[in-house]
Amino acid sequence: MKIAETTRLIISKITLDDAQFFLELVNTPNFKKYIGDRNLKTVTNTKTYLSNGTIKSYKDFGFGFYKLQLKEENNKSIGTCGLVKREQLEHVDIGFALLPDYEGRGFGFESSEAILKLAKNKFKLDKIFAITLPTNTNSIKLLEKLGLSFEKRTKPFEDDEELLLFAKTL
Repeated sequence: MKIAETTRLIISKITLDDAQFFLELVNTPNFKKYIGDRNLKTVTNTKTYLSNGTIKSYKDFGFGFYKLQLKEENNKSIGTCGLVKREQLEHVDIGFALLPDYEGRGFGFESSEAILKLAKNKFKLDKIFAITLPTNTNSIKLLEKLGLSFEKRTKPFEDDEELLLFAKTL
C-alpha cells in the first residue's frame, strides 16, 4: 500500500512479499557496518523478522519502515525509510537504508523528507529523533541536511555501543 510519492520514489508499506528484497538489504556491507547484523539468512526467517518488527509496528503505532521503489526502474525496491518507536528512546526515530547502487544519489534525503512530512501531518508527531554511529559520516550529513541537530552521545541499547542522538522539532 502506497503511503507517499516523491519525484522519483513510491513509498509503500513493507509486506511479507518483500522478504527477499529485505534479506538482500540487511546483508549489504554498509547495513551490517552501520546498522547492525540482523542475522537473517533465509527468506523464511526474514518473514518472521518482518512480521514481528515492521508489520507489527504498523498495527501497534500506525507507522514503521517503508520500502522505497524507484519509478524509473519499474518500481524496483532500492531501500527503506521510516519511523520506529523504540522503548529506549523518548521520541520516535527516523531511519533509512539503501542498496549500495543507490547510495549517494539523494534517495535518502528525498524519502526522509517525505517521511518527516508524514510524521508531522499524518502521525501528529511533534519531535523526531535519529540515532547513528559516530563513524557514519554520510548518515550524520544527511540528518543535518534534514534539519536534525546533534543533542548528545548515548548508549541506549544493551550492547553498550555509543551512538549519536539527533533531534528535530516538527
